Amino acid sequence: MKIGIISDTHSKVQMAQDALNLLIDNGAEFIIHAGDIVELNTLNLLKNCGLEYIAVYGNNDAHLAEHHSKFNLVQEPHNFKIADTKFKLMHMPYYMSPDADVIVFGHTHQFEVDYKGNSLFINSGEVCARSKNVSECAMLKITDATFEVTHYTKKTKTKKDEKFKQQTFSYERNNHE
Repeated sequence: MKIGIISDTHSKVQMAQDALNLLIDNGAEFIIHAGDIVELNTLNLLKNCGLEYIAVYGNNDAHLAEHHSKFNLVQEPHNFKIADTKFKLMHMPYYMSPDADVIVFGHTHQFEVDYKGNSLFINSGEVCARSKNVSECAMLKITDATFEVTHYTKKTKTKKDEKFKQQTFSYERNNHE
């Protein structure tokens, strides 16, 4: 199964659309937004992308609570299961204990992927390109034996038709039941 992961879209709706398009075009079957959604339009993009999704509130999303019942919004930490894999989703990296197969977080605006013990920790980086002139997202491919994470980056201060570049990280799953 392929799961697209985005985070920290902030007010950059077009960048969120570009990241979603990339992930869907590359076979995403489910989308995770790790918070700081900020814009109602970004929630509408998720809802209308044609895939199931889940999004966690970030520290800049309190105003979106009035729309809670219209979208698949959750509070952190949120535990769920996809593809026989246990996930823990949060925005703030406060609940970083290895008590799930995959721990997804945002907030830092920095891409991070690390496999410790039996848990994959992943932050897809920032879609909004606020901290650097790069928009980022990630794809997690889950198999019975492996986790494969593809990190996508696109410079934002270059020519308009700049394409996403990618780097892939592979991890053999330990003790998967």
